Amino acid sequence: MKIDVITAFEEMIDNTLSHSIVGRARKAGIIKLGTLSPRAFAEDKHKTIDERPYGGGPGMLMKAEPLYQAISKLRKKTSYVILTSPRGQTFNQELAKKLAKKRHLIFVCGHYEGIDARIYPEVDLEVSLGNFILTGGELAACTMIDAITRLQKGTFKKEGVTVTESFEENLLEAPQYTRPEVWRGRKVPAVLLNGNHKEIEAWKREQSLQLTKQLRPDLLETASLKPKKVTKKKTIRRK
Repeated sequence: MKIDVITAFEEMIDNTLSHSIVGRARKAGIIKLGTLSPRAFAEDKHKTIDERPYGGGPGMLMKAEPLYQAISKLRKKTSYVILTSPRGQTFNQELAKKLAKKRHLIFVCGHYEGIDARIYPEVDLEVSLGNFILTGGELAACTMIDAITRLQKGTFKKEGVTVTESFEENLLEAPQYTRPEVWRGRKVPAVLLNGNHKEIEAWKREQSLQLTKQLRPDLLETASLKPKKVTKKKTIRRK
């Protein structure tokens, strides 16, 4: 997958996405990440990309022409252009899955007080992380790219890692535990130690439903409440 980010702060994107899982995916060539500054298309010697808004108001707006030129430079037939915007669709796991299937994503990062509204017709989708305001769209773009990269085939050595995570089927993930079996007097639930795969899956499902009801009841409106089919596995006692 090819991902390009249009931003006046290119180092912010590259530095943030050079570590951990995304960094490894980049090194492996699973995603190819590029950045382009709208300053490259500024029309004056000072590389100005912002101006005062017509009609007055606080702050500065990003000018339309540099953004338009940057989008035009990168856009191909397979490109899908995303604008990070507080008025956009709220980003979630389902949207991450849809975007993960695209061949080429172009993220346009707003900054300052906003952008010239005449650029909106040049984008395919406006996306927001939620009902709050960031200084710019760079962190929002990085967050979305991270979520999308995790869904690319080959990002994880073990297949199926992302299948049981939170927000699959719009439910939160069940609690997880690792060694030691007893930590500061707190024990791992006995069902996770008995090796009975069917019982473990039933427990995880019940825990997932309870957690979602307790912490994110809003998700239950669209959650899949049908139990998953359990694949029979050999019972192994874990110690």
